Amino acid sequence: MGLVDGKCVVVSGAGRGIGRGHVRVLAEQGARVVVNDVDRAEAEQVVAEIEAGGGVAVANADDVGTRAGCEALVGQCVEAFGRIDAAVNNAGIVRDRSFLKMTDAEFDDVFRIHAKSTFWISQAAAIAMREQGTGGTLINTTSGAHMGNFGQTNYAAAKGAIASMTYTWALELSRYGIRVNCIAPAGSTRMTATAKDADGNEVELPFWDPALNTPMVAYLISDEGKWLTGQVFATGMERLGLLRQPAYGKALTREGGWDIESVRRVVRDELGPVLEPFGLTKPAYPFYDGVEPPGKA
Repeated sequence: MGLVDGKCVVVSGAGRGIGRGHVRVLAEQGARVVVNDVDRAEAEQVVAEIEAGGGVAVANADDVGTRAGCEALVGQCVEAFGRIDAAVNNAGIVRDRSFLKMTDAEFDDVFRIHAKSTFWISQAAAIAMREQGTGGTLINTTSGAHMGNFGQTNYAAAKGAIASMTYTWALELSRYGIRVNCIAPAGSTRMTATAKDADGNEVELPFWDPALNTPMVAYLISDEGKWLTGQVFATGMERLGLLRQPAYGKALTREGGWDIESVRRVVRDELGPVLEPFGLTKPAYPFYDGVEPPGKA
C-alpha cells in the first residue's frame, strides 16, 4: 500500500512541471487523481502515463482562472471517485515586469490565477469535505518571492496572499477535520525559465527535478500527516524546511502613547539595530543612510 492509498485528489496546473510531479508521485502512492490543465492534451498525456504505470487518473481542462472552472474541477473529482480528500492548488503563471511599468492586466492575470484560483478551488473542496463529514486536506503553493522579489509585484502579492489565506483557513476549518498547509516549492519549470536578475538579465539556473516537492505533499495528505495544519514548508531540491510564522518583532511602549518627539528620540537607537533585511535574497539592511532619489543618494 502507498502512503495515500485510496485518497481522491485534485491538482490544478498538473500538465507540466511541479503539478505533473505531484500527480505522478501521488498516483504511485495509491491516490486517485484529477489532472487539471487548461491544455487538455497535456492533461491527457499525464493521465496516460499514470495509467500505464497502473495508477488511476482522469483528465480535466477546466479554466481555474474562473470560479465556474474551479467548482467544475472539484465536482469532477466527486463525480468520478465519489468524494474528494485533498485539493492541491498548484496552477500559476508569471507576468514579470518592474513596478513602474506593470499594467493592470499583468497584475490581475497573475493574482487571479494564483490567489483567486486558490480561493475558489479551496472553498469548493472544503464545502464538499464538510458535507462528506470525512475531513480532508488543502495544500496551497506560495513562494519565497512573497518576501519580496525584483520585478514580481503581482506574483509576490499573490503568493503573500496565499500564505495568509493558509493561516486563516487552518483556524476556520479545523472544526471540520480539514487541515490546511502550504508549500514553497523549488523545481525547474517554464516559470523558472523566465528568471531574471535585478538588471533584467536572464539567469541560468541548474536543473531541479520538480517531482522532489511531492513527497512532503503526499505526507501532508496522508493520515500520518493529520497533526500538521497552518504551516508553510520549503520543499524541492535537497531541502525540507519550515518557514517561520509571521510575528511582531521588538516592541516599545510609552505611557500615554507616542508623540512626534518621543518617536524621533527612540526609533533609530531602539529599533534601528534590529531592522530586518527584506527580499528573497535578504542582504544586510542597506538603507540606514536613507532611501534617496537619483542624484541625492
